[in-house]
Amino acid sequence: MKPIAISVLTICGIEELPKHEARSVTHVLSLIDPGWPEIAAFQSFDDHHRVILHCHDIIDPVPGKVMPARDDVAAVLKFGEDLAASASDRGGQAGHLLVHCHMGVSRSTASMLALLAQVHPNETEDRLFERLREIRQQAWPNSVMVGHADDLLGRGGRLTAALRRHYGHQIKRDPGLADWMIELGRRREVEMAED
Repeated sequence: MKPIAISVLTICGIEELPKHEARSVTHVLSLIDPGWPEIAAFQSFDDHHRVILHCHDIIDPVPGKVMPARDDVAAVLKFGEDLAASASDRGGQAGHLLVHCHMGVSRSTASMLALLAQVHPNETEDRLFERLREIRQQAWPNSVMVGHADDLLGRGGRLTAALRRHYGHQIKRDPGLADWMIELGRRREVEMAED
């Protein structure tokens, strides 16, 4: 796959979307809870291509909630393939990809990681996480989604291993993240963290 002709990569949460209205966003990947209403901020964006995926930000089954599934990550990667194909349609003009979820921390960062791994197949997994932190410092990718991406991209468990190191890095950077993730029912991810 050829590299995506995107010059700007953005990750954010729903409340941050209005700050990006005037930033010439060309492509949007929305990861929102099932049943979430249409997001009004997009009415003020320039023309853009948008794909919406619906799942909850959970890592273990919860009654009444939808786990991120392998098909969701496959749809993220299909979005990446379509994005690469559309580069020629823009006549060489670079685009701006915005990936968002509710808070811009977990589903969106897992999706951006999958897209980065897809575009940079020879990049080390640790470097992919460095790139992710450069885009979104508070990134805490959903481990279920990263596991699916690892499998779908044939990374042989290396993305998941690097995710452990990433979690460790994030907890060292901001020790309060561990408590917040535990409160959100993500203790298993905190326990995955490696020094």
